[in-house]
Amino acid sequence: MKFLTENIFLIVVAFVSGAMLLWPLVARRGAGPTLTTLQATRLINDENAVIVDVRDPAEFAAGHLPNARNLPVADVDKRAAELPANKPLIVVCGSGTRAGRAAAALRGAGRDRVFCLDGGVAAWRQAGLPVVK
Repeated sequence: MKFLTENIFLIVVAFVSGAMLLWPLVARRGAGPTLTTLQATRLINDENAVIVDVRDPAEFAAGHLPNARNLPVADVDKRAAELPANKPLIVVCGSGTRAGRAAAALRGAGRDRVFCLDGGVAAWRQAGLPVVK
């Protein structure tokens, strides 16, 4: 008991740092399935998947995937009906964090084939794939 009272600060720091390490795993689980850039390219080519870019319009204008539709993450709930129901959706953001929230919202709107691009536009660019401005 004396150890706990004397080292409470260190114990709290250990728990907080552990939670921070586990947070990305928890956040990804809620996002649903993810695709690598290669898997996304195959899905686009083979099944005519729709790319949904959930970044702000200014970020979208700075560079986006070819044929992507801009649907800011704040508007996903209201505008989900604008997306075709019979095609898979690939949700993209800058690094992959905002896409998870949007993908969960799309699944809540009744879409079952919703994927997130792992690493977002940054991973797409790193793979040397085309970006449109």
